[in-house]
Amino acid sequence: MLALADFLVIGAVLFCLSVAGIFINRKNVIVLLMCIELMLLAVNMNFIAFSHFNDDVAGQVFVFFILTVAAAEAAIGLAILVVLFRNRHSINVEDLDMMKG
Repeated sequence: MLALADFLVIGAVLFCLSVAGIFINRKNVIVLLMCIELMLLAVNMNFIAFSHFNDDVAGQVFVFFILTVAAAEAAIGLAILVVLFRNRHSINVEDLDMMKG
């Protein structure tokens, strides 16, 4: 039987991995979006674990709202990436500064 601490440790490892991915890779926008999605999934895992072990459905309902925001963020982020690639022919973060003006 898995305990609550096991799920919280896995969530913490996923969260730390995503934060490390954001700080290590600052050039590729796709990897940054993937790290943000991994961060949201780590938080969702904690919500589900607490919801299951406390026999409360509120955490699971909140996860659906987070997944909705994550899907919208991914769709808008990928649309911005497509426009950036069409205009600049690269997806580097440094090229985002050139869109000012």
